[in-house]
Amino acid sequence: MINRSITGTTEQFTATVRVPGDKSLSHRALLFAGMAEGDSLVTGLGFGLDVAATAMSLRGLGVTIDHGRVRSPGIRGWHDPTGPINCGNSGTTMRLLAGVLATSHVSARLIGDASLSRRDMNRLVEPLRSLGGRIDTSDGTAPLTVGGATRVTGADVVIPTASAQVRTAFELAALAADRPSTIDSPPGFRDHTERWLTATSRGSFESETRFRVDPGPLPPARYDVPGDPSSAAFLWAAAAISRGSSVTTPEVSLNPGRIGFLQVLDAMGAKIEATVTDSVGGDPVGTVTVTGQDLTGIDVDGELVAAALDELPLVAVVAAYAEGITRVRDAAELRVKESDRIASVEQMLVELDGGIQTFEDGFDVIGTGFLNGGIVETHHDHRIAMAAAIAATRSSGTVEIVDSNIAAVSWPDFYETLGALWS
Repeated sequence: MINRSITGTTEQFTATVRVPGDKSLSHRALLFAGMAEGDSLVTGLGFGLDVAATAMSLRGLGVTIDHGRVRSPGIRGWHDPTGPINCGNSGTTMRLLAGVLATSHVSARLIGDASLSRRDMNRLVEPLRSLGGRIDTSDGTAPLTVGGATRVTGADVVIPTASAQVRTAFELAALAADRPSTIDSPPGFRDHTERWLTATSRGSFESETRFRVDPGPLPPARYDVPGDPSSAAFLWAAAAISRGSSVTTPEVSLNPGRIGFLQVLDAMGAKIEATVTDSVGGDPVGTVTVTGQDLTGIDVDGELVAAALDELPLVAVVAAYAEGITRVRDAAELRVKESDRIASVEQMLVELDGGIQTFEDGFDVIGTGFLNGGIVETHHDHRIAMAAAIAATRSSGTVEIVDSNIAAVSWPDFYETLGALWS
């Protein structure tokens, strides 16, 4: 376990930073390429440990991955792994791969680290079993036993939460069915998978939220992964809480389901400039510049919460440096992330002398305009570690981050990149 200390500064910065490849799209690009028979190319892959877990999982099934070149016999040519597939800390790896394997001939056991083994997997069971997929979990968490399905039939399902991971698991599983399937959910989910399936003629939206999957094989293809807005969010936050500072992040995904945090910063008073310059698989890509200005508290709930869910710990940090109260609701999903992020955020802000009150589905942060130094427990959660680092950049003292290297799950050189903003 490695701890890291960061001392706040009053200096401003102006910087342009290329962030790592989008983590969500990197997982999907590898899975799409691995399911296809033939050679595919993936450029711009994220290089965090979560994406590496997906690559290693596919290698264990018979897929060759070398510097973004993916050669696969196709899912019908995959073989049983020689042992359990270790998904590490990556819930995306486990949930998406469970979907792919549940309706395949392959039998596998999916395991993860202690943190992943506490996360809910039960929400996958009913949707995948409705297709005839095989998935077993003894208590609703990992390990999962998946695969070996004998008959896969189309199904129409409705899930109660706007979960892109559950939707994707079902959609990838449904590609093996004997007829089309549909899935519906509340709005606010990331629709990367739906856009990519539409681009490969394997699906289409029947309404704003209801998606139809047309079964069949995926073709080999080239996937160019843009920058990760969830990574860029930390740099955007660093600029937002520093009046006069500015950061520009080129070539990041601007998928509408991924830019909720920008909407939050805009509503709080930061200056936001976003320009679409390209598209990848139907996903808009562009350049974002965030400039820090005086910030005020706002209410964050409903669809905006779904679009900013992973960034809500950052919202709390930004809110602490704003004026007034920021209220976050409808975010009970935070309770079942890598840590209980509502409790983790509360502990972080209390330790740094911030004002916060928590609820079952969110929190209120009282913006005082400052935070002090202290010791922040990350609870083995990369987003808490990285949010604490952003809090530290403007703190009046030194912030020590316990188990700081957990940030490598998504961004191995995050601290070096953050420190370089002032160089």
